[in-house]
Amino acid sequence: QVQLVESGGGLVQAGGSLRLSCAASGRTFSSYGMAWFRQAPGKEREFVAAISWEGYNTYYADSAKGRFAISRDNAKNAGYLQMNSLKPEDTAVYYCALDPRGTNRYTYWGQGTQVTVSS
Repeated sequence: QVQLVESGGGLVQAGGSLRLSCAASGRTFSSYGMAWFRQAPGKEREFVAAISWEGYNTYYADSAKGRFAISRDNAKNAGYLQMNSLKPEDTAVYYCALDPRGTNRYTYWGQGTQVTVSS
């Protein structure tokens, strides 16, 4: 089993930045693809960004391109989401998730961290 714990959320003004972290337990983190998702009140959960197990390939939702950067440090069993130029519409609970089989099916999820962007 893998457990994920997100941190780094908070309240920030529009235009500001936050860096989210995802700490993983277990020794298998380094072999799993990782992604960030978010869910705003009253909306469905949506994909934000993903990174391959070795960190070579990254993918972004259109809403995140050019503003967010996903990264990982397998030696530390940690993943990150650097968010810049934040907008009020980025307000959501952000979740990290792991894809054990490389099939874009995310089996392991964290509890989420709240990001609130004020205008």
